[in-house]
Amino acid sequence: MNEQANIFSIQTPEEFNQQALAVFRFQYQHTAIYRDYVRHLGIDTAAIQHVTQIPFLPIEFFKTQTVYAGEAAPAVVFSSSGTTGMVTSKHEVADVSWYETSFRQAFKQFYGAVSDIAILALLPSYLERSGSSLIYMVDDLIKQSKQPASGYFLYNHAELYETLHELKSSGTRTILIGVTYALLDFCEQYTLDFPELIVMETGGMKGKRKEMIREELHAILADSFGVKQIHAEYGMTELLSQAYSSGAGRFFTPPWMQILMRDTNDPLTLLDNQQTGAINVIDLANYYTCSFIATQDLGKRHDDGSFEILGRFDNSDIRGCNLLVQ
Repeated sequence: MNEQANIFSIQTPEEFNQQALAVFRFQYQHTAIYRDYVRHLGIDTAAIQHVTQIPFLPIEFFKTQTVYAGEAAPAVVFSSSGTTGMVTSKHEVADVSWYETSFRQAFKQFYGAVSDIAILALLPSYLERSGSSLIYMVDDLIKQSKQPASGYFLYNHAELYETLHELKSSGTRTILIGVTYALLDFCEQYTLDFPELIVMETGGMKGKRKEMIREELHAILADSFGVKQIHAEYGMTELLSQAYSSGAGRFFTPPWMQILMRDTNDPLTLLDNQQTGAINVIDLANYYTCSFIATQDLGKRHDDGSFEILGRFDNSDIRGCNLLVQ
């Protein structure tokens, strides 16, 4: 088996640990900025025998440094959103099949075959710029969907409303993926009673509205769409995998992705479950960049492996998905 097949067939914690160690050794050798960072910390890499001993690269490095282990020029470069003058993150992807395999397999794991689902996307801020990894994923899901109603809705809320009505009437499984502020804009004009609909919010307010606590936001959306729970996606430019929440703000990862918590005052110290800390992400799909990333998100990990997002710290830039202040 090759590295990609090994990683996307992980089934046990032992297999995850084995693959994570192999990826760490590959990236320490081939991702120059990560190697320099680990050396600067004075860590004896030969002593690392478990995933919890692997150092995590601060996510800010994707803004100022080249985080890349590929030999050839990247196949695609994803970039984060940002206001004018803000330094944005760049994720250089050597082989886009890693991303495609990751999001296709994860989506199927959480939601089933995409061919049976109408994918509706309300993502104006993403469509209006280039380099969005979310748009790349949604494009692919729409193409794989066998439902003719699948597609994007920019500001044509009336058309989206009619489409949702038709899909409800036909009994078609439907997922509406929307940037948070655009979903709220829609809800100010329209209400539905579509309990089978999956509403997935992603991307926060993008400076269009004031931030809201998750419970308030989800209550508004659930009431407007007539659903019990609001789903969410946790992903970002620097990752090639996503975690999904089917409600109550509890996110679950696919088998090749894992969340650990670090102490905000001592970033090399990991915390136990149920303790609030900063989120470290292990994304083994990031094979040709860095799979071990220290984010600026605050969260809490639960005993079942799920995690919550509790906001951000260090006054870092507002960016990424689900940056809701709790």
